[in-house]
Amino acid sequence: MSLDSVVEDIREQARAEAEAIREAAKEEAAEIIEEAEQEASQLIEQAKEGAERDSKQLREQQLSSANLEAKQLRLEARREVLDEVREKVEERLVALGGDEREALTKTLLEAALDEFGDDEALTVHGRESDEDLLAELVSDDDRLSVGDPVDRLGGIVVEGTSSRLRVDNTFDAVLNEVWDDRLRSISDELFEE
Repeated sequence: MSLDSVVEDIREQARAEAEAIREAAKEEAAEIIEEAEQEASQLIEQAKEGAERDSKQLREQQLSSANLEAKQLRLEARREVLDEVREKVEERLVALGGDEREALTKTLLEAALDEFGDDEALTVHGRESDEDLLAELVSDDDRLSVGDPVDRLGGIVVEGTSSRLRVDNTFDAVLNEVWDDRLRSISDELFEE
């Protein structure tokens, strides 16, 4: 065998090996490209799902936030209406006059007197504009005297001189008690849902 034929055989073998390596590289490249395309497709799908999930979560958060804000606005509106109702009740109590004011004040005074002993000297306080009414109500009882006016809607505050007991039977105190006890039913009645 001549040197030329050996060289040619080696070249032929090298070409065959190079061709096999090229073919294997093409196949490997095709596999890598296919895997990359599949991975890219999966990443795109995951990104879409994530975006949809994030979008849905954001929508739910915004809806929840809007619902909370609406609830707070409704509660504030209710509070304002209840405050207005209370103001109107207070205005009506201040405006009470004549026999109705006298009867209520007398009832509150009698209830307060039940809290004290029969021989204790008592001071009765009331609204400045009710001074004449109070003087008339205490005139028949020697143990009672009218004291300094108090800033109230009406009614009376009675203080004992020896027992240091103080009974607040003002319209304010009665209104506060009724308001606290009945606030839920007042609110339910005003804001039927």
